[in-house]
Amino acid sequence: MYNNITQAENEKYFNILIKPIITDKTTKLLEDNKYTFIVSKKYNKLDIKKAISCIYNVKVLSVTTINVKRKIKRVGKYTGFKSAFKKAIIALNKESKINFF
Repeated sequence: MYNNITQAENEKYFNILIKPIITDKTTKLLEDNKYTFIVSKKYNKLDIKKAISCIYNVKVLSVTTINVKRKIKRVGKYTGFKSAFKKAIIALNKESKINFF
């Protein structure tokens, strides 16, 4: 699909996706062919769609993004924050599949 990409674009695509999220909720979404990733906060849905299509060679139907706010955490008398992050839910074609395991 995106065969004519340069080395700089390829590095950009790998910087967009940080890691996949594998939890009980996201494994239930796999039945609907939806995959969940933590992505960099500065990129939009079109950039995420291009990155998934280029890296995994799949057809992306839709991208849903969620900005998760930071949360206060306490350990004894000390308080701190759990970092904010951006989550993307990727819906793929029925024929497409991403193998994590």
